[in-house]
Amino acid sequence: MKIGFLKESRKGEKRVAITPTIAKLFGSKGFEVLVEKDAGKASNFKNSTYEKVGVKVLDQADIFQQADIVAKINPFEEEEIVQLKEGQTTVSLLFHLSNPNTVSTLSKQKVSSFSLDAIPRISRAQDMDILSSQNNLAGYKAVILGAYEMSKIFPLMMTAAGTITPSRVLIYGVGVAGLQAIATAKRLGAIVEATDIRQDTKEQTESLGAKFISVDNTGEKEEGGYAKEASEDYKKRQKEAVDKSLFDADLVITTAFVPGKEAPILISKEQVEQMKEGAVIVDLATGQGGNCELSKLNKVIIKNGVKIIGTTNSPESVATNASELFGKNIFNFLKHLTNDDNNFKWDLDEEITKSTLIVHNGTITQ
Repeated sequence: MKIGFLKESRKGEKRVAITPTIAKLFGSKGFEVLVEKDAGKASNFKNSTYEKVGVKVLDQADIFQQADIVAKINPFEEEEIVQLKEGQTTVSLLFHLSNPNTVSTLSKQKVSSFSLDAIPRISRAQDMDILSSQNNLAGYKAVILGAYEMSKIFPLMMTAAGTITPSRVLIYGVGVAGLQAIATAKRLGAIVEATDIRQDTKEQTESLGAKFISVDNTGEKEEGGYAKEASEDYKKRQKEAVDKSLFDADLVITTAFVPGKEAPILISKEQVEQMKEGAVIVDLATGQGGNCELSKLNKVIIKNGVKIIGTTNSPESVATNASELFGKNIFNFLKHLTNDDNNFKWDLDEEITKSTLIVHNGTITQ
């Protein structure tokens, strides 16, 4: 079984789906690994380092010609899809609910395609959960970015000239990114508060030393381990409960996503206008529309003295670590999907396979 890894084509992407360390793991399991030339350059992995562990470094066209499995991080672009051959298998993030045209184009090539973002949130899939491994890094990086942009420091500090009070941090969404943001902000010495539609995150929040802002979530159920889109009534009650903390916050980090839909608006223009001057919002959901009404992707907006940083849930700024984790997730995923001879088992009733297989031999399954 030959597995080929492509160089990422998305603007600003620095990660690679395979590192030399993980390539060596694949080789030990009998896979032949192919990597597109310079695929790891932006993550500080040289072509020669791949070759030292037995990887073949090839041009993109040769990857498509030789590989049984073609893998990458981001959804396949149309110019990549047309190079796929009938019977090949692709592994990548697809966000299939939001990208029906990509799924349709893959179907026309008569390939099979797995979507890594569709891995179910179950215990036996934890070691292949791409979103968790990447969001962990994003939560950490959001706090570091916010700390850099603030005009205040995080910790309580006693000086001869007086006492500096600690900064106040508010986090929307207590998923993987939110929990890591809480932990990072606490380690830096901030006073941290957090809120989430899922009441079972209260204990996790408090275990990290943060205060959980409770909002009655009767009738608001989660779906598959992810927060569902909140009702208008819940949004109103959340706004009322969180406003005081929002207006006192020095740093606000938003991490709320709904799979396949635009991110919910959690901070309105009117709320921003009531925040204190010098506050910073880091909106990690801007790639899906943003949790702040004023957020713009990859832009910094200043409104009423509040700095709004529109970014994506993007761990590419720590690409070396992110690539290592991503590659290990793919390794565990493919190990699960294949037998001892490294052939696909195609167990279509098995939960992980069923959830992630979006196209099978040209047929759209979901």
